[in-house]
Amino acid sequence: MSDNKTGLEVKYGLPEKVVFCKKCVMSNQRPASSVEFKHDKNKKHRSMNIDSEGICDACRAAETKERIEWNKREEELLRLLDRYRRKDGYYDCVVPGSGGKDSAYAAHLLKYKYGMHPLTVTWPPLLYTDYGYKNFKNWIEAGGFDNITFKQNGRVMKLLTRFSIENLLHPFQTFILGQKNLAPKIAAKYNIPLIFYGENEAEYGNPMADNATSLRDRSYYTMNNLDDVYLGGVSVRELTEKHGVDLADLMAFLPAAVDELEKSKIEVHYLGYYVKWTPQEVYYYAVENTGFQARPFRTQGTYSKYNSIDDKIDDLHYYTTFIKFGIGRATYDASQEIRNRHITREEGMALVKRFDGEFPDRYFHEVMDYIGLKPERFFELCNEFRSPHLWVKVNGEWKLRHTVNKDGADDK
Repeated sequence: MSDNKTGLEVKYGLPEKVVFCKKCVMSNQRPASSVEFKHDKNKKHRSMNIDSEGICDACRAAETKERIEWNKREEELLRLLDRYRRKDGYYDCVVPGSGGKDSAYAAHLLKYKYGMHPLTVTWPPLLYTDYGYKNFKNWIEAGGFDNITFKQNGRVMKLLTRFSIENLLHPFQTFILGQKNLAPKIAAKYNIPLIFYGENEAEYGNPMADNATSLRDRSYYTMNNLDDVYLGGVSVRELTEKHGVDLADLMAFLPAAVDELEKSKIEVHYLGYYVKWTPQEVYYYAVENTGFQARPFRTQGTYSKYNSIDDKIDDLHYYTTFIKFGIGRATYDASQEIRNRHITREEGMALVKRFDGEFPDRYFHEVMDYIGLKPERFFELCNEFRSPHLWVKVNGEWKLRHTVNKDGADDK
């Protein structure tokens, strides 16, 4: 589409005018919709809302947290857990995760503070980092949890990851789909009534229900007609007929059957709704109780060391969000820490200026070699996926038109 005022093309259904939150450093260009299976390039996606006072949804959610009576929320949690807690030695909840700080915290709290019996389930990364795999082992062994790890078909995982980059510039889509769909399938198979995710989606400005949801919410399973289902921007029909992928090899990436989940009456809850969820405190808890370790070096593209560090493709994913939406990893990290009052907005702006858009070359060539994509093709794709309303070339180099520091090409 084109902006009526400037005539610039606006991709991905993003807002035409770039606006930054007055409290954090996030812009309204951040997509806030859930991952969808149907591929529609022309669809208008919901983005981060910034209200008339200039405050984003996520900051409003953070303000709401300050007014919550957490003792009453915990009472709600206890009532919920009392309904489902089992004493016959069987699992009573599922906690999905990889052993990162969030899943380590959630599983440990449920088991050791609240007396639940979680089964942890893991959809493993495309390529584990050494420290990520060590954190996974520590979670299970030092934390003391049973775990089901579903090792996906490696050939198909590589293919779909490459397609998701080529067609969507979204290196993480295949992982997200598998991760999201695994827990409901395992819960249904083992007849476990509860699934606990960690942080509430509202923390990031996503239009999700504030509390629990049943699996009748079809964001957790949406498949009746395979012709409407796309993986990596390619239809299931095309994958099977043109690319020679057997349907059986795709089922792990697809949602469970609707009737199966409706019969199971599984509930999905966010532990972050019931307990105050502060990332730094979660990190310290995971270090103390499950042996979690931060990255031994700063993550490229940001200033932190402990967020989303288990997969070698993580860093590349955040680089592509910078390309498509003008929002890099430092923006995500700084915005969250501003909301938690760990840094000021001015400090966040400085961090964004210094680190956002830094290219993650540490694992880049290894990832490209693994999925069979030439590095030069990746850079070509980055240029193809830049939205003209966000980017312009200045003296032969790409430059954002607008930045939170007001030093973009069109800010002057």
